[in-house]
Amino acid sequence: MKLIILDRDGVINKDSDAYIKSPDEWLPIAGSLQAIARLKRAGYVVTVATNQSGIGRGLFDLSALTAMHTKMQRLLAELDVQIDGIFFCPHAPDAGCACRKPKPGLLQAIGQRFATSLEAVPVIGDSERDIEAAWRVHARPLLVNTGKGSRVDSQRYADVPRYENLASVVDSLLQTNQVISDDKN
Repeated sequence: MKLIILDRDGVINKDSDAYIKSPDEWLPIAGSLQAIARLKRAGYVVTVATNQSGIGRGLFDLSALTAMHTKMQRLLAELDVQIDGIFFCPHAPDAGCACRKPKPGLLQAIGQRFATSLEAVPVIGDSERDIEAAWRVHARPLLVNTGKGSRVDSQRYADVPRYENLASVVDSLLQTNQVISDDKN
Protein backbone atom coordinates (compact mmCIF):
# COMPACT_ATOMS: atom_id res chain seq x y z
CA MET A 1 0.00 0.00 0.00
CA LYS A 2 1.26 3.46 -0.89
CA LEU A 3 0.03 5.49 2.08
CA ILE A 4 0.61 9.21 2.56
CA ILE A 5 -0.38 11.43 5.49
CA LEU A 6 -1.05 15.14 5.06
CA ASP A 7 -1.48 17.84 7.64
CA ARG A 8 -4.45 20.05 6.72
CA ASP A 9 -4.03 23.73 7.64
CA GLY A 10 -1.01 25.19 5.88
CA VAL A 11 -0.57 22.15 3.61
CA ILE A 12 -3.92 21.69 1.86
CA ASN A 13 -5.63 24.95 2.80
CA LYS A 14 -4.53 28.40 3.83
CA ASP A 15 -3.80 28.70 7.54
CA SER A 16 -4.59 31.50 9.98
CA ASP A 17 -3.24 32.34 13.42
CA ALA A 18 -6.91 33.09 14.23
CA TYR A 19 -7.83 29.49 13.23
CA ILE A 20 -9.91 28.27 10.33
CA LYS A 21 -13.39 28.24 11.87
CA SER A 22 -15.86 27.81 9.01
CA PRO A 23 -16.21 26.49 5.47
CA ASP A 24 -16.03 30.08 4.21
CA GLU A 25 -12.59 30.45 5.81
CA TRP A 26 -11.42 27.09 4.43
CA LEU A 27 -9.61 28.08 1.22
CA PRO A 28 -7.37 25.63 -0.64
CA ILE A 29 -3.77 26.59 -1.33
CA ALA A 30 -3.24 26.98 -5.08
CA GLY A 31 -2.46 23.59 -6.61
CA SER A 32 -3.02 21.56 -3.44
CA LEU A 33 -6.21 19.83 -4.51
CA GLN A 34 -4.73 19.01 -7.90
CA ALA A 35 -1.68 17.57 -6.11
CA ILE A 36 -3.96 15.31 -4.05
CA ALA A 37 -5.69 14.22 -7.25
CA ARG A 38 -2.31 13.32 -8.76
CA LEU A 39 -1.45 11.25 -5.68
CA LYS A 40 -4.76 9.40 -5.87
CA ARG A 41 -4.31 8.69 -9.59
CA ALA A 42 -0.83 7.35 -8.83
CA GLY A 43 -2.35 4.81 -6.44
CA TYR A 44 -1.75 6.50 -3.08
CA VAL A 45 -4.07 6.13 -0.12
CA VAL A 46 -4.31 9.76 0.99
CA THR A 47 -5.10 10.58 4.61
CA VAL A 48 -5.21 13.74 6.70
CA ALA A 49 -4.00 14.08 10.30
CA THR A 50 -4.88 17.48 11.73
CA ASN A 51 -4.90 19.17 15.13
CA GLN A 52 -8.15 21.10 15.48
CA SER A 53 -7.82 22.67 18.90
CA GLY A 54 -10.31 25.35 17.89
CA ILE A 55 -12.97 22.85 18.95
CA GLY A 56 -11.44 22.43 22.42
CA ARG A 57 -10.99 26.19 22.67
CA GLY A 58 -14.68 26.77 21.86
CA LEU A 59 -13.95 28.67 18.62
CA PHE A 60 -16.02 26.32 16.47
CA ASP A 61 -17.85 23.04 16.90
CA LEU A 62 -17.80 19.59 15.36
CA SER A 63 -20.50 20.49 12.84
CA ALA A 64 -18.37 23.38 11.54
CA LEU A 65 -15.36 21.04 11.23
CA THR A 66 -17.52 18.51 9.40
CA ALA A 67 -18.71 21.26 7.05
CA MET A 68 -15.09 22.24 6.32
CA HIS A 69 -14.19 18.65 5.51
CA THR A 70 -17.32 18.27 3.41
CA LYS A 71 -16.25 21.32 1.40
CA MET A 72 -12.76 19.86 0.94
CA GLN A 73 -14.16 16.52 -0.23
CA ARG A 74 -16.68 18.26 -2.53
CA LEU A 75 -13.89 20.25 -4.20
CA LEU A 76 -11.86 17.06 -4.57
CA ALA A 77 -14.90 15.25 -6.02
CA GLU A 78 -14.84 17.84 -8.81
CA LEU A 79 -11.43 16.32 -9.65
CA ASP A 80 -12.90 12.79 -9.34
CA VAL A 81 -11.01 11.90 -6.15
CA GLN A 82 -11.59 11.73 -2.39
CA ILE A 83 -9.36 11.68 0.67
CA ASP A 84 -9.40 8.16 2.13
CA GLY A 85 -9.47 9.17 5.79
CA ILE A 86 -9.56 12.34 7.86
CA PHE A 87 -8.25 12.02 11.41
CA PHE A 88 -8.39 14.97 13.80
CA CYS A 89 -7.59 15.90 17.37
CA PRO A 90 -10.30 18.17 18.80
CA HIS A 91 -8.51 18.80 22.09
CA ALA A 92 -6.98 22.00 23.45
CA PRO A 93 -3.20 21.92 24.01
CA ASP A 94 -3.54 21.48 27.78
CA ALA A 95 -5.94 18.51 27.55
CA GLY A 96 -3.16 15.94 27.88
CA CYS A 97 -4.53 13.73 25.12
CA ALA A 98 -2.48 11.21 23.15
CA CYS A 99 -3.72 12.37 19.75
CA ARG A 100 -2.53 15.99 19.56
CA LYS A 101 0.56 16.24 17.39
CA PRO A 102 3.49 16.08 18.18
CA LYS A 103 2.18 13.04 20.06
CA PRO A 104 1.79 10.08 17.72
CA GLY A 105 -1.85 9.12 18.40
CA LEU A 106 -3.38 10.43 15.16
CA LEU A 107 -0.72 8.79 13.04
CA GLN A 108 -1.01 5.53 14.97
CA ALA A 109 -4.78 5.58 14.38
CA ILE A 110 -4.13 5.88 10.64
CA GLY A 111 -1.73 2.93 10.73
CA GLN A 112 -4.31 0.87 12.63
CA ARG A 113 -7.20 1.86 10.35
CA PHE A 114 -5.28 0.84 7.24
CA ALA A 115 -3.53 -2.10 8.96
CA THR A 116 -0.08 -1.00 7.87
CA SER A 117 3.26 0.02 9.29
CA LEU A 118 4.01 3.72 9.17
CA GLU A 119 7.73 3.15 8.72
CA ALA A 120 8.97 5.45 5.94
CA VAL A 121 5.44 6.63 5.11
CA PRO A 122 5.61 10.26 3.90
CA VAL A 123 4.06 12.71 6.37
CA ILE A 124 3.72 16.15 4.83
CA GLY A 125 3.41 19.03 7.25
CA ASP A 126 4.21 22.65 7.88
CA SER A 127 5.28 22.57 11.52
CA GLU A 128 7.66 21.08 14.02
CA ARG A 129 4.68 19.17 15.48
CA ASP A 130 4.22 17.35 12.18
CA ILE A 131 7.91 16.46 11.98
CA GLU A 132 8.06 15.23 15.58
CA ALA A 133 4.90 13.13 15.22
CA ALA A 134 6.29 11.52 12.05
CA TRP A 135 9.57 10.67 13.75
CA ARG A 136 7.74 9.08 16.70
CA VAL A 137 6.16 6.49 14.38
CA HIS A 138 9.25 6.09 12.18
CA ALA A 139 7.53 7.78 9.25
CA ARG A 140 9.32 10.12 6.83
CA PRO A 141 8.58 13.80 7.51
CA LEU A 142 8.49 16.22 4.59
CA LEU A 143 8.13 19.94 5.23
CA VAL A 144 6.35 22.53 3.10
CA ASN A 145 7.03 26.27 3.29
CA THR A 146 3.34 27.12 3.01
CA GLY A 147 1.43 27.77 6.21
CA LYS A 148 3.91 27.97 9.07
CA GLY A 149 6.57 25.91 7.32
CA SER A 150 8.83 28.83 6.49
CA ARG A 151 9.14 29.50 10.27
CA VAL A 152 10.51 26.02 11.07
CA ASP A 153 14.14 26.09 12.22
CA SER A 154 16.09 24.91 9.18
CA GLN A 155 19.21 24.09 11.23
CA ARG A 156 17.39 21.99 13.84
CA TYR A 157 15.54 20.09 11.10
CA ALA A 158 18.26 20.14 8.46
CA ASP A 159 17.71 16.47 7.63
CA VAL A 160 14.02 16.99 6.81
CA PRO A 161 13.44 17.65 3.09
CA ARG A 162 11.79 21.04 2.54
CA TYR A 163 9.53 21.92 -0.39
CA GLU A 164 7.79 25.06 -1.57
CA ASN A 165 4.28 23.55 -1.34
CA LEU A 166 2.30 20.33 -1.58
CA ALA A 167 2.45 20.33 -5.37
CA SER A 168 6.25 20.37 -5.33
CA VAL A 169 6.34 17.48 -2.83
CA VAL A 170 4.03 15.48 -5.09
CA ASP A 171 6.21 16.30 -8.11
CA SER A 172 9.20 14.87 -6.25
CA LEU A 173 7.39 11.79 -4.92
CA LEU A 174 5.89 10.86 -8.28
CA GLN A 175 9.19 11.46 -10.08
CA THR A 176 11.01 9.26 -7.56
CA ASN A 177 8.36 6.53 -7.93
CA GLN A 178 8.69 6.72 -11.72
CA VAL A 179 12.46 6.28 -11.45
CA ILE A 180 11.99 3.29 -9.12
CA SER A 181 9.43 1.77 -11.51
CA ASP A 182 11.72 2.34 -14.50
CA ASP A 183 14.60 0.66 -12.65
CA LYS A 184 12.46 -2.46 -12.04
CA ASN A 185 11.77 -2.88 -15.78
